[in-house]
Amino acid sequence: MTTNADESTARPRRAPAGAAVLREDVTEAIRAAVFEELAAVGYARMSIEGIARRAGVGKTAVYRRWRSKLNLVLDVVSAMAVLGLPAPDTGSLEGDLRLLYEVMSRALRHPVASQIIPDLQAEAARNPEMAETLQKAVRDGQDGVASKIVAAARERGEVSADLDLDLALDLISGPLYWRAVIIRSPKLPKGYLANLAKATAGALKALQPPPGP
Repeated sequence: MTTNADESTARPRRAPAGAAVLREDVTEAIRAAVFEELAAVGYARMSIEGIARRAGVGKTAVYRRWRSKLNLVLDVVSAMAVLGLPAPDTGSLEGDLRLLYEVMSRALRHPVASQIIPDLQAEAARNPEMAETLQKAVRDGQDGVASKIVAAARERGEVSADLDLDLALDLISGPLYWRAVIIRSPKLPKGYLANLAKATAGALKALQPPPGP
């Protein structure tokens, strides 16, 4: 049985243009290894060697794609943000929020995510580039879905057309993130997500437009 130590072993001829052909299956294996390595040892102890070993490739395969550990992690985080969350469309604000919270709860409480997110937050406090990428990931992902929920509620007349969008996004995203990531509650109380959706919908309906200049 041969090992996938280097992409060149699976390709008998060099690419005609002289550049390495980056196999997508190898790229995906490396990205998956990043999540596993982050969850296992954390960002500070994570190394290119460890990622390559976990992915079953040589270090050269990693360095062909990313020049450093930081670039690799930033790329993986950004790629996940692009995938985002599905925008609910249940026909009501409370229903949309309930579905969003169910998806968010499963994602945030996943064993890998629950290990990675706090570690990356800690690193972001020391690394401005990491902080900027994480903030963008949140805006492009979760906040993007929340904005669509608010827009749909506006069209149905459930909330003010001029409500404070930034405050609305804080109300939608904050409580569950606090419970799952900051407090790290091992188990949500029975009916918590339904009650949270009802309370958040009520708060959004009562929310006033932002104050003028």
